[in-house]
Amino acid sequence: MKLSSNMEDYLEAVSLCANDKGAARVSDIRDMLGVKTPSVTGAIKALAEAGYVRHQPYSGVELTAKGRRAAEDVKKRHAILSRFLTEIIGVNPKTADIDACKMEHTVSRETLEKLHDYLHRTTGEK
Repeated sequence: MKLSSNMEDYLEAVSLCANDKGAARVSDIRDMLGVKTPSVTGAIKALAEAGYVRHQPYSGVELTAKGRRAAEDVKKRHAILSRFLTEIIGVNPKTADIDACKMEHTVSRETLEKLHDYLHRTTGEK
């Protein structure tokens, strides 16, 4: 299953909303993404069928190993883009976060690697 940008957002939200036991509540995902509960339920069902998450009603949503890899990839893309926008070209952090969220789904691997290398050379941070 090729993940759509929408599904990548759900994986990222599960990762960010996960508690110390590694589970995220549907209501927290809903609130983070600003969507309705049935939308979250439908997305989680599709992600579970594709092997990205496990969901037991009333016990939360957990990322599988496959889901963790995908979520970490999305979060890495977001972080690199957000850092570039704020640190290199001076976009305010709130706008950079919004723009990075849109860009993270479409940027090529090559461009992302070049941005990461540029940030590393320019700021000395990974």
